[in-house]
Amino acid sequence: MGCTRRRFLAGTGAALLAGPLHAAPDLRVLQGPAFGAGWQLTVPDGADSGAVVAAVTAIVASVDGAMSPFNRGSEVAVFNRSDSTDWQVMSPETLATVRVALAVAQRTGGAFDPTVGGLVGRYGFGPITRQTLGSHADMSLRDGALRKTRPDLTLDLCGIAKGHALGRIVAALEALGLTDFFVELGGEVQARGMHPAGRHWRAGVERPDPAGTAVQRVVELSGEALATSGDRANGYTHGGRRYGHIIDPALRAPAESALASVSVFAATGTEADALATALFAMGPERGAAYASAANIPALFLLRDGAGIREITTGAFEARYIR
Repeated sequence: MGCTRRRFLAGTGAALLAGPLHAAPDLRVLQGPAFGAGWQLTVPDGADSGAVVAAVTAIVASVDGAMSPFNRGSEVAVFNRSDSTDWQVMSPETLATVRVALAVAQRTGGAFDPTVGGLVGRYGFGPITRQTLGSHADMSLRDGALRKTRPDLTLDLCGIAKGHALGRIVAALEALGLTDFFVELGGEVQARGMHPAGRHWRAGVERPDPAGTAVQRVVELSGEALATSGDRANGYTHGGRRYGHIIDPALRAPAESALASVSVFAATGTEADALATALFAMGPERGAAYASAANIPALFLLRDGAGIREITTGAFEARYIR
């Protein structure tokens, strides 16, 4: 079963125009469904397509089956229905994702919080309905298990699970012997090696206009992951205010600012995914100040009248092709 942002952040303002940027006669493009959106791989023409597709399909099914709150049988959904404050056994993959989620929550002062699923559901973006006054501080890990200190606490990994899946896909392709490839998963990307033209792989960061068809920037990838969080695809306007799916935990409501999207480079898809969400929740001033102080390569796109204004931090501009 699928997941849109709250089916796993599908199309969060980060459409990556992989095909036109990568076109070459000795490349093959493979694709398939994932989390309410899709995946697309650009690989050498001689790659074993059957093995690649089978590996990616298995990873997508595994992540959806373990971490989707829409799947009643998933580890996350079972954890959320439970009132137990005892240790609950979970798979290593889910626990690894939770570990990163809690680390980023701590690192960002709670701007990213994997326990806000009830608030996401309250505003119409997800299936989690239990409300709690708890936070990430009420959740703890040990080898093989997760525990909550409040019975009503829930876990929502939709802001990070897609990045986890991206990392597993990259690892699977490397295990199949591929050294040069580009992966796009629901608007998040990572690449290895080089394009056949002898250059780094490139990705287009979408301009967050209503049509969502223009590219704001083309950037170069050199092993890192690139993730974007935004509100173009998953939001609505009511009473003159725009409501998006990204919750500001400090306000316990959807983040509200001039921000349209935030793109982040990080070593892993999991970290890039979580940081992009956190920086969007912080807003343009606090988010840019935090990213600058932490030397995070980030691109903030702000609505400015009829146009878009950019703020960059870290070495993001160094990745620009145009």
